[in-house]
Amino acid sequence: MDSTVHVEQLGAVTVVTLDRAQARNAVDGETARRLYEAFVSFDEDRDARVAVFHGWDLQAGARMARQGGAASVLGGLDFDPAQGRAPGPMGPTRLLLSKPVIAAVSGAAVAGGMELALWCDLRVMEEDAYFGVYCRRFGVPLIDGGTVRLPRLVGMGHAMDLILTGRKVEADEALRIGLANRVVPRGTAREAAIVLAEQLAKFPQETMRADRLNAYEQWGKGLPEALHAEWERSKARIADGLEGAARFAAGEGRHGKF
Repeated sequence: MDSTVHVEQLGAVTVVTLDRAQARNAVDGETARRLYEAFVSFDEDRDARVAVFHGWDLQAGARMARQGGAASVLGGLDFDPAQGRAPGPMGPTRLLLSKPVIAAVSGAAVAGGMELALWCDLRVMEEDAYFGVYCRRFGVPLIDGGTVRLPRLVGMGHAMDLILTGRKVEADEALRIGLANRVVPRGTAREAAIVLAEQLAKFPQETMRADRLNAYEQWGKGLPEALHAEWERSKARIADGLEGAARFAAGEGRHGKF
């Protein structure tokens, strides 16, 4: 990767860092492509278990103007929903990976940057960081999944408040409404996200991944269909569960210890 996107391997954890400080980490077309490639490579790496996405202060309000207007942005970004790995305007936002990604949010995660954070499975947010649909004031639409993922994450009422007003959402409110999963002291989001990723990487992976995909894919299904899909994917993991139960019976993991 070039200097705008760095990929670091820390054992089973892949850290993807966006570094465009001169542009406040705004994502241009080339950077979006490199982010997309970084996360596809992570998903295909058999030794990688969890990714941490770091490098916030992500703002994208001016990218359409910089790239020559709506026509140039739209060119090449139309996609068939049957296309499993279509790139999004911000890069990976149309992907459903097979493994978890944790966002480490420092500073501003607004507009397209907020949509990238919503794409991640979990968000670790510094106490002075903030979210916001700041593109509202400029008439720039949410096109990286924001109108889909935000209501599913925080509920329709909270989502409408944030989408329609474009207001700033600070860390304490983000935690309260479920937009953030952890709030940590200033300057520690990356380290806290890596610690969390290392915890996830220690679990039996196939079972965790099956549960994760079942949770994502139940949207839009009726209850019987969703339960059947859960059973079909997870029944192969019962043997893993029985092995784990035997370890518990032998004294491992008592009283909630991991």
